Amino acid sequence: MNSKRWIALVVAAAVLVVSLLVNSVFTLFQSDFASDFDELMATETNKFEETVIEQGSANSRIAVLEVDGAIQDTGEASPLFGTAGYNHEFFMGQLEQIKEDDSIKAVMLKINSPGGGVVESAEIYDKITEIQEETGKPFYVSMEAMAASGGYYIAAPADKIFVNKETLTGSIGVIMQSVNYGELAERYGVDFVTIKSGPYKDIMSPTRDMTNEERELLQEMLDDSYQSFVDIIVEGRDMPEEEVRAVADGRIMNGRQAVEANLADDFGYEEDVIAGLRNDFDLADAQVFKYGVSQSWASLLNVKVQSLFGNDIETQMLAKLMTEYSSPRMMYLYGDK
Repeated sequence: MNSKRWIALVVAAAVLVVSLLVNSVFTLFQSDFASDFDELMATETNKFEETVIEQGSANSRIAVLEVDGAIQDTGEASPLFGTAGYNHEFFMGQLEQIKEDDSIKAVMLKINSPGGGVVESAEIYDKITEIQEETGKPFYVSMEAMAASGGYYIAAPADKIFVNKETLTGSIGVIMQSVNYGELAERYGVDFVTIKSGPYKDIMSPTRDMTNEERELLQEMLDDSYQSFVDIIVEGRDMPEEEVRAVADGRIMNGRQAVEANLADDFGYEEDVIAGLRNDFDLADAQVFKYGVSQSWASLLNVKVQSLFGNDIETQMLAKLMTEYSSPRMMYLYGDK
């Protein structure tokens, strides 16, 4: 066989390999496999590892939970782009594990969050109160740099709330936002055609001004969610409603102001909160631990995908678009969503 035939064979083999690779990539992202992949990722995420923070009795333990970032259910079991942030499904799984594990006698909840979705915040609140009522396990909260809006909502049922003097908290209330770029589009000759089944189907449309009737409809919804927020503080902090409403006007406050307003109990860092749990609930010999995620092939794939696509600006923008909501929604949130 001469050299030309060898070259032809090598080229043909290379084309075959590339073709197989391209087909495999496309197959990977087909909807059926993607569904199975998401299910597997979720299964892997629910396998908790435990990291011991302070040694002690394995029969009497203090669990440390962390809410770090915006409280939103993005529908992702594990991120394929960027670093992991708050994972709602994973966090709810931890709460369920705490409910079922009889060796866990108390919980410290660390919060560093500007808040998030109304539904997700309420889900966490309901689960915490369910654990308290059915098991009697106490929850102490350690507020970090920020525990505002929904971050405060999930802290409200705690037996005790600790803050730093520099902690930003408060921002009690509900917000719903959208962008109106209709006038800008008109300036550039862009015309939007909308066909709808009812007068309110395109409520909060970004292409036109809102009517007074639409504003009233949305305001009623927000008022209901706001009342729920006030009610959980009244119950959780054992405060009169008028006292809650006096500070539940959306204002942000620091740790000192929160303590003075009876929205927090004391100043302290993580070690102070754990010491408080040990002292208040006879847990001097308790082991302190936190949950993690089992390393799996999904984690390895995450690394591979990041190395494949890199960290260029376009990829970061794509990741942002993939993980953000495009439609307006009610939020217990401080700051820009």
